[in-house]
Amino acid sequence: MSAETWTALADGVSVVLLLGGAFLAFAAGVGVLRFPNLLSRMHAGTKPQVLGLILVLAGLALRLRSGGAVWALVLVVVFQLLTAPVGAHMVGRAGYRTGKVREDLLVVDELTRDTDATSDDD
Repeated sequence: MSAETWTALADGVSVVLLLGGAFLAFAAGVGVLRFPNLLSRMHAGTKPQVLGLILVLAGLALRLRSGGAVWALVLVVVFQLLTAPVGAHMVGRAGYRTGKVREDLLVVDELTRDTDATSDDD
């Protein structure tokens, strides 16, 4: 495979990844606006948004093809994967404690059991 063929292939895959990531980010935004409750909105805001960001960064890495830039993009992906679940967990917990979560929609409610168990110990 020649260098020109590799460049054209990498650029084509890069375009597909960038478009896929942009679509997922758009879908996450629509989900945040359209879904009816806090937990559904959080799911829409975290799951496709993180995958969309990873696809965009992978497409950008294929397009840039620079060692330093690729390592910086890898760090962004790692930090996003570490912080997005923790942030979503904390927002969900705060929403639950402030009464923004509809308890009739929950199949399993472990947080009430855990908070009741800790309040009984006091």
